[in-house]
Amino acid sequence: EPVENDLADRTFPRTPFVPANKALRDERCEEILTLQATGLATRLRHTHAKTAVVGLSGGLDSTLALIVLVHAFDMLELDRKGILAVTMPCFGTTARTKGNAEKLAEAYGVTLKTVDIKAAVDQHFMDIGQSKDDLSVTFENGQARMRTLVLMNLANKNGGMVVGTGDLSELALGWATYNGDHMSMYAVNTSIPKTLVRTLVDEVGHDMDRNGFPGIKDVIEDIIDTPVSPELLPPNADGTIAQKTEDTVGSYILHDFFLYHLLRFQCSPKKIYRIAKKAFEGKYEEEVILKWLKKFYWRFFSQ
Repeated sequence: EPVENDLADRTFPRTPFVPANKALRDERCEEILTLQATGLATRLRHTHAKTAVVGLSGGLDSTLALIVLVHAFDMLELDRKGILAVTMPCFGTTARTKGNAEKLAEAYGVTLKTVDIKAAVDQHFMDIGQSKDDLSVTFENGQARMRTLVLMNLANKNGGMVVGTGDLSELALGWATYNGDHMSMYAVNTSIPKTLVRTLVDEVGHDMDRNGFPGIKDVIEDIIDTPVSPELLPPNADGTIAQKTEDTVGSYILHDFFLYHLLRFQCSPKKIYRIAKKAFEGKYEEEVILKWLKKFYWRFFSQ
């Protein structure tokens, strides 16, 4: 079949959103960060916001949102102390992510506030009759919505806006809590897929290392190495993350590959499966690719 023969001579990058060429990648990252920060700076100026509030978890997305916020405040020549980074430990928070969030906030010189939401969530669960032994979607979403409640009311209290952290891959898969992390006044990562979020954060980490923050590269590298997780389920006995997003929805490297070829070229599922098999030969078995491709289409259209 001519198509198959054609395919034999072609190569497909595994991370099509991330340029393989370093010079091009650096240029792309700088352009994207500038676009994100300029958009946010325009919004901050337009709304006369006195502050900006961001939930800082120690994960990739909130790290990028903080980086964008710092760039926007610097553009507007505003004091970085006007950025309120909030950590909200609850049942699933690990020392690793909490520690990284604190180190990041300190390095950037922003205001860090810790709001332990356990008591508030306990009360809420009592009110609605939700057992803490029932680790259902209600157990997870109750915490996510409590986080958003805290962020929204802190923004009101401080005359500012909540900056959203969710990325394009999460939105495409419906991996967000409706009226939870799904909500914000201005979301800076919504057009950036997870594989590119990782690259942007990595680039900034190396930049900071070169520009007088010698310890921060290690923190950012640890954030990049941390399993992607909303941390809404209790950690393992040894304190490590138990809830790993990619165990549930699948590998983001695969989903971003599917997303790219669907949105950019409107490829059919059959074609995406064919080129994914070629791109990920030796990394993923064919049945694994098919399983997550089916999950991708189901989530993309149902969520």
